[in-house]
Amino acid sequence: MGAKITIDSSTLMNKGLEVIEAHELFGVDYDAIDVVVHPQSIVHGMVEFTDGATVAQCSMPDMRLPIGLALGAPARLAEPFGAVDWEKVGALTFEPPDRATFRCLDLAYAAGRAGGSAPAVLSAANEVAVEAFLAGRVRWTDIAGIVTEVLDRGTGNADEVADVLEADRVARERAVAAVERRSHP
Repeated sequence: MGAKITIDSSTLMNKGLEVIEAHELFGVDYDAIDVVVHPQSIVHGMVEFTDGATVAQCSMPDMRLPIGLALGAPARLAEPFGAVDWEKVGALTFEPPDRATFRCLDLAYAAGRAGGSAPAVLSAANEVAVEAFLAGRVRWTDIAGIVTEVLDRGTGNADEVADVLEADRVARERAVAAVERRSHP
């Protein structure tokens, strides 16, 4: 997956960004989007219909499947990269996220609900914080604090692409300063 995505997975920021994506791509209200932790990583998404039925997308955790879907769209490729051997899987378990430990999830919900440039600020601050963590300059537990500090300094409109790019630039500068305040040898 790569180092950044691995860290985003460990902080649940990846799930938070997916919540924002689901809202933006499908128009689903934030209050209707739930996140559950699924340790087996086989169920990648579920949709619950008004009648209570749930449809899930299941596959092995292998990036070749989504890459194949992207390359073959709208058709599916014949290679079964994500096929699940249901006899070997055993149980599928789900649990609520520990929001006290994994604060990035709620930061993403808040940024998404705030709208404007807040999601861009969230993403930029997170990228800087994760980069600093990977470089050994801050602790894993500092990531959410850095993102919070940058978000708390304010966001703006995102009416034009230039607005988003400027918000990203300013957020990165603010995140670098926040990292410097937290850096340890």
